[in-house]
Amino acid sequence: MLSTAHPPWCARGHRCGLGEHRSAPHVVQVAGVGRAVLTRVRGAGGREHAEVLVRLELAGHEPRARWQLGMLLAGMGRVLGRARALRG
Repeated sequence: MLSTAHPPWCARGHRCGLGEHRSAPHVVQVAGVGRAVLTRVRGAGGREHAEVLVRLELAGHEPRARWQLGMLLAGMGRVLGRARALRG
């Protein structure tokens, strides 16, 4: 059940609901490359996680676009692996 006590980082309002607390989104934008949006979430069970949405501008040439997607997946795998190691 969702706790009625909001954590300090909770954005409250319409963002907070559906059994979870959500922070305001944090956006990192790199012109000509893409952007990432990070939101901190605490689920109804109390577990916290980061929700990340990444938008990468792809090359117009198909082999290069596939390479970019592969590099993005590989990089995300490294990030998730490091996060797991830090979690202990």
